[in-house]
Amino acid sequence: MKISLIQMNSQNDKAANLQTAAKLIETAIRDEKPQLVVLPEYFAFLDDDRNAMHASAEIFPGGETWSFLSETAARHGVTLHAGSIVEKEGEDFYNTSLVFGPDGQQIARYRKIHLFDVETPEGIVYRESDSIRRGEDVVTYKVGDITVGCGICYDIRFPELFQRLRDLGSEIIVLPAAFTLSTGKDHWEILARARAIETQTYFVAVGQTGTHAGGRKACYGHSMVVNPWGHMIAQSPDLVTAITARIDLPYIKSVRQNLPVANHCVMRSRPGATQA
Repeated sequence: MKISLIQMNSQNDKAANLQTAAKLIETAIRDEKPQLVVLPEYFAFLDDDRNAMHASAEIFPGGETWSFLSETAARHGVTLHAGSIVEKEGEDFYNTSLVFGPDGQQIARYRKIHLFDVETPEGIVYRESDSIRRGEDVVTYKVGDITVGCGICYDIRFPELFQRLRDLGSEIIVLPAAFTLSTGKDHWEILARARAIETQTYFVAVGQTGTHAGGRKACYGHSMVVNPWGHMIAQSPDLVTAITARIDLPYIKSVRQNLPVANHCVMRSRPGATQA
């Protein structure tokens, strides 16, 4: 199985972003013939202005981006994991991943659970909860017989989500991101490798790269695929580009047989702790 990762530098121009995504997807499919293609977080529109992000939102099914994704997946006959998009439902907004099967039908929707509310060491403030609501559902989907789990960006810091995805049968976990430059240079690779080792899955981390919001904010990029033993098997340069990794499915089984950590976890069945 092959997975292509589309690394982008999305800005606040939806038409231009979709055009870039289309070209990168087409190139990856022509050159590599993957079964799964993954886009980064907020690939269709990225800005630091709350009102602009809300104005870019779409109601699913339908909308410019939803239709683009459905048509693209069907035209190329691939499963397309669409990083994330601003979704509107009623008066609420969500940071949402959509997945489309090779027939163009939507097969999964994941709303980001953990929201990024931090101040970086450089003093840059992020308050994702000011713009969107958190999701509640843990989501997996199938590519053929393979189970794929969903996360988005800041989720990577919460291992219990990924253990749950492993418990649900995930063999591959996909994490689209717009990881900040300041945290990414120190934490991105370490966290991705840790989540892969803990879950014994292929961990697919797909990022935005470069600056956005008029240069006020920057993303780390370095999209990568980590195997179940924690080895990086593919990583992108600091460019708008596509990279592809081959997934060795029997290797997942081998790692899990040789080091059966899932069988040794006592905490899931442990009675609740008591306090004296």
